[in-house]
Amino acid sequence: MQVYKTKAKRLSGSDFREVHRQALELYVPIKKRTKRRPYLRSAYFKKDKIFLGLFWHHLYEKPNFRDKIRRLKFFPCAIELLQNSRFEPESKQNPNRHEEILHRFYGITAEHELFYVQIKEDKRSGQKFFISVYPEGV
Repeated sequence: MQVYKTKAKRLSGSDFREVHRQALELYVPIKKRTKRRPYLRSAYFKKDKIFLGLFWHHLYEKPNFRDKIRRLKFFPCAIELLQNSRFEPESKQNPNRHEEILHRFYGITAEHELFYVQIKEDKRSGQKFFISVYPEGV
């Protein structure tokens, strides 16, 4: 398992609105670069697009505010990891849907905290979607 060390730090704050505002400040410039679906270019996937919209839907489905805050705090680290990491992720077929592959990247923040980033890849279209970021122990 290779772990990418980010220069980005976690977002600070304990209130959902505070952390959400900081995360949106990072997301909105990415979103404004295109008229369609917001995306990042990934170094590992040979500059393929990774679409970000699914992350927000997945986040808002979580019933627990503490879990939402914990995941949002790692958003800047996840963006840096997706853009710059060339380390091979742990990949496996989705047990619920056979036409999808799940990729899990490992990263360490500037404060030495381990986190995971999950990407879903559609086998037919080859599209990749950023699903989630979460710290170790969740």
